[in-house]
Amino acid sequence: MIEAQALSKTFTVHRKDPGLWGSVKSLFRREKVHKHAVREATFRIDEGEIVGLVGANGAGKTTLVKMLAGIIHPTRGDARVLGFRPWERDNRFRRQIALIMGQKAQLWWDLPAADSFLLLKEIYGIPGERYRANLDYLARVLDVTKELTIQVRRLSLGERMKMELIAALLHGPRVVYLDEPTIGLDLTAQKAIRDFILAYREQHRPAMILTSHYMEDIERLCQRLLILREGEIVYDGSLAGVVEKYADHKVVTAHLRKTNGAVTRDGLEALGQVDACDDLTIRLRVPRGRVAEAAAELLRRYPVADLAIEEVEIGTIIEKIQRAKGGAP
Repeated sequence: MIEAQALSKTFTVHRKDPGLWGSVKSLFRREKVHKHAVREATFRIDEGEIVGLVGANGAGKTTLVKMLAGIIHPTRGDARVLGFRPWERDNRFRRQIALIMGQKAQLWWDLPAADSFLLLKEIYGIPGERYRANLDYLARVLDVTKELTIQVRRLSLGERMKMELIAALLHGPRVVYLDEPTIGLDLTAQKAIRDFILAYREQHRPAMILTSHYMEDIERLCQRLLILREGEIVYDGSLAGVVEKYADHKVVTAHLRKTNGAVTRDGLEALGQVDACDDLTIRLRVPRGRVAEAAAELLRRYPVADLAIEEVEIGTIIEKIQRAKGGAP
């Protein structure tokens, strides 16, 4: 449903030297700099998939989403969404997509959300019976039925985000772009939005792209990741696969009964990298192939009350990939 082939976007910006002299000089001669926001992005997303688009600030996530939504035109490459080129802005295409941006509102601030929904009903030409059924379903699942007639500016941030979701999904889109949908929300509101997105995907099966800086969003909602670094896709695969590919160790934590100073760092460095070492806790980063050996040795040497073997946190791995230069970490 979403297919990109070598999709690229380059922006031209003007750079000036700092200070007063730099400002004066830029009046007469400006140096042009080409910024590669997205480079040769190639991927496919099918019906029912929620794909996480992950990267540092400035990596090109929002630029890529805007190209796929038809807001901006690519410099090179091609993309087809539901068989259409997004930037041609065919109305048949626009009736089948939704773009939800957590930092931008589409509802009228001084009107109740219900009034804005009626306007969207006319814009999208939604039949009356279908409109009422969709609105009732979305409001009920998001638990905002009583808030539909309250001015948007009087709603909490979480309630406003739920109304934005209803506005975006009212016409039953087949492709949904979610750009930071939980930004700024409290933990309860974040969980409610995540639960809703999963329930909506299960029932309606749209293709979905999610960008977020909250790793819990990615882990809870996405089974597949696209990781962007400086405009390039450096990983396209499963969430489990990124751990297997980039994490060369596991974290082994042993909680001990009182040892009276018997634990020493020297005796542990042969097992792995020591992160913590005291009378109550030992935490090691152990190469994946030596985890069983390290765990057995800890149990043999020390009075272990509890032993845990964990994968490296996905957020730590992605941060490592984003920091790497000139190839995979």
